[in-house]
Amino acid sequence: MKSITINGSKRESVGKLATKALRNAGRVPCVLYGGDNPLHFSAPELDFSKLVYTPNAHTVLIDIEDGVKINAILQDIQFHPVSGSILHIDFYELFDDKEVSINVPVKIEGAAPGVLNSGGTLFKNKRKLKIKALPSNLPDDITIDISNLELGDKIYTADLKNDKFSILHSDNMVVCQVKISRASLVDEVSEELEEGTEGTEGTDSKTTDKEADKPIETKVKADSDKSAPKSDN
Repeated sequence: MKSITINGSKRESVGKLATKALRNAGRVPCVLYGGDNPLHFSAPELDFSKLVYTPNAHTVLIDIEDGVKINAILQDIQFHPVSGSILHIDFYELFDDKEVSINVPVKIEGAAPGVLNSGGTLFKNKRKLKIKALPSNLPDDITIDISNLELGDKIYTADLKNDKFSILHSDNMVVCQVKISRASLVDEVSEELEEGTEGTEGTDSKTTDKEADKPIETKVKADSDKSAPKSDN
């Protein structure tokens, strides 16, 4: 997995006033967990743009001013509810012999025959999957080849099993699938209804034609019977 370097400075104070001063200076208060003791540090907010505002997953090399360099992953992040600025970030230290959990993006490759030839639509049910692996086995993404997906076919997490990492989802969870979209179903139903309406109109027309073909004498007789006065008897 690709790594991003964050240049940080140790925090001398972790109180509210010190934290507010850091944010006013454009820096983000951070904590690194996983070691013997939490490491409190700060870094410029702009340095986190490639780590936070991206669909990709990265590990982080935290480079502290006194020469301390630590590999880690982003564990938690808090944003301001109004401005959207970063308020706080937690990191977790990586160890070569200890597995870690991280969300990894799903990458789609190929073109599904069910989309190209059968009018289906590709639905991506999961854009990221949570996995567990040793730091050296963390992938940049999980690639899915959809070149053989026909209409109605699905890719499950069980289909993505790998010796280098574990997927922390149930085996029967659907990751992506090819199916008819709701819009297509609505169009099909509308077409069927229109065809049914046209058939009904044709039937009414035939009935009218039959009535028009009745002999004139029969029609006159029927009219005469209706207009004849009733007998007093």
